[in-house]
Amino acid sequence: MASILVVDDEMGIRELLNEILTDEGHTVYSAESAEQARTIREQMRPDLVLLDIWMPDTDGITLLKEWSNSGQLTMPVVMMSGHATIDTAVEATRIGALNFLEKPIALQKLLKTVTKALEISPKYVELEQERAVQSNVSTLAAPKQAVTESVPTPLEGEFISGIAKTYFDLPLREARDLFEKAYFEHQMQSMGGSMTKISKYTGLERTHLYRKLKALGIDTSRNKGES
Repeated sequence: MASILVVDDEMGIRELLNEILTDEGHTVYSAESAEQARTIREQMRPDLVLLDIWMPDTDGITLLKEWSNSGQLTMPVVMMSGHATIDTAVEATRIGALNFLEKPIALQKLLKTVTKALEISPKYVELEQERAVQSNVSTLAAPKQAVTESVPTPLEGEFISGIAKTYFDLPLREARDLFEKAYFEHQMQSMGGSMTKISKYTGLERTHLYRKLKALGIDTSRNKGES
């Protein structure tokens, strides 16, 4: 997935966006000031920046202008503010901002904006193309049984805190994805594929739930007509 830099002097906003975007599979870097944002942008080269307008030392518009003038605006930037005027939003767009998010930030609007921004992020698009090529090459080269043999079946009794020990030998994200897929497939079966019931049970709104299931490779087509 993508690497995203969140720049905001409010800890609550940084933590909220970090939680949401990490849950979507992205790598999130946080900065509470323009100074930190400059350093992270230089070292990590994020695919996308979510930049607050009002900050105590250097405001977001000034930082955006700085990146634009120095040729460092090589990634899409989405501005954020709870008090910005239309003129401020227009100015940010003129300087080079891709979009504008108004606080409090709605989950659906955030995810939609991030998805759209990443579609034009040069570094992210290039990386996704490389991954697609590598995936196709691996699929063609690997024997058919490789998919089923990628995760060993745990022997009876090989569990830690109720979780198969083989999960602990995998990278965190891969182990988490495997667990979440098994979890949601179980819920789909036990609740008869009712997205309404699953949404209520898991606490995920339906749009977010559909995105999660799609990302995990779980077929939801049979539930499209459900109200």
